[in-house]
Amino acid sequence: MSGSSLTVRAGTGRALATRPARAASNGVPSPMRLYGLRRRSINAVTVACGMFAIFTLIPIWWVFVSASKTVPALNSTFGFWFAQPFVLFSNLEHVLTVNSGVFLVWLRNTAIYAGVGALGATALSAAAGYGFARFDFRGKNALFVFVMVAVLIPVTVFAVPLFLIYAKVHMDSTMPGIFMPFMVSPLSVYVMRVYVGGSVPRELIDAARIDGAGETVIFLRVACPLIVPALATVFMLNLAVDWNNYFLPFIVNNNPNLSTLTQGLPMFGYGSLEVAAALLSMVPLVIVFVVLQRYWRGGLRLSLLDA
Repeated sequence: MSGSSLTVRAGTGRALATRPARAASNGVPSPMRLYGLRRRSINAVTVACGMFAIFTLIPIWWVFVSASKTVPALNSTFGFWFAQPFVLFSNLEHVLTVNSGVFLVWLRNTAIYAGVGALGATALSAAAGYGFARFDFRGKNALFVFVMVAVLIPVTVFAVPLFLIYAKVHMDSTMPGIFMPFMVSPLSVYVMRVYVGGSVPRELIDAARIDGAGETVIFLRVACPLIVPALATVFMLNLAVDWNNYFLPFIVNNNPNLSTLTQGLPMFGYGSLEVAAALLSMVPLVIVFVVLQRYWRGGLRLSLLDA
């Protein structure tokens, strides 16, 4: 082997060693280094993500702008920019005070239904996903396929049977009757099974069993701390779906005092007040997203480091 080739290879080795060291010094792993992506591919993905972000944010911007207009301005001005007079705060105040603050009642009801339903769905799907991923029992695969088939069935198929059952047991037009179906989420079971299978080592569970820990203790104190990003993701997804659910409360609820935001917003009629109410209804979801995003970012970094 010639001396020049040794020099080239040594220089290449120093360059390869420098890039991960530089990335490690910044505290963020380089996707190019981890996955071998070319700069052109990264730029294309970045552009695609930017276009998708714009496509997602445009409706939110329209809601914000339209909530600041009067009804005549809403119908006669450009939809994506402000107009005079700027009445955003007066519209929001009117939404909160109309009909003795009925919007706040809808907001409270929706927070209870979506919050309890999302917590229940997260707990049940975590337990089910852990059981499917880390226990071997007869008929496990068939049962999991049965759970996944439920994802393919439209919700409208369950409407009439659910209403008949609720009417029989006198659970229609009740809070438990509205949020209990929200606790069933087959897709969340699938997400938790996949995440538990990749994040909770069997060796760690076996070591806890050897130490005398029970299955409940292992699940709560060993498995759950390792799947916090998945728990946060499942909770947020279920919260968003339950928060915006219109069909189920419409079917099982006939009590105006138990109405949700999706049921109540049409009562404002078409105009800037309805848009302002829709803007207010998005604020809790944005707050929850901001609070929980650090768990998703932590999970993403962990997956990059393990890749």
